[in-house]
Amino acid sequence: MTLTVRVISPDKTVWDAEADEVVLPSTTGQLGILSGHAPLLTALDTGVLRVRPNKSADWQAIALLGGFAEVEENEVTILVNGAERGDSINQEEARAAYSQAQTKLNQVPAGDRQAQIQANQAFKRARARFQAAGGLV
Repeated sequence: MTLTVRVISPDKTVWDAEADEVVLPSTTGQLGILSGHAPLLTALDTGVLRVRPNKSADWQAIALLGGFAEVEENEVTILVNGAERGDSINQEEARAAYSQAQTKLNQVPAGDRQAQIQANQAFKRARARFQAAGGLV
């Protein structure tokens, strides 16, 4: 038995296919989903969703920019603010963006809370894109 997995962002459907396994970046940590999983509604953090279409296939990575996931009756519906498939991300550009975001995060003044939050979010987005593209972080 397989899962039906849908990743939907405001402007497009990023993934709509059957899968054997899914690993979600929930706000409380990585969450694995297999067929027969109990009903679940969870918040998603900015991170990498991993989908394995079948046991003999490679994992597919999708960078997610936060949202929610619902699991019910072998259907996984993922509604996100933004998503990008790893195979469509240029790894070198993602690496450069990650390095730049890390540098900016390290340069934020300690007392500027707003700038720290913004730099941290930009860093998490850049890290997710780099990881989805196959970069090791």
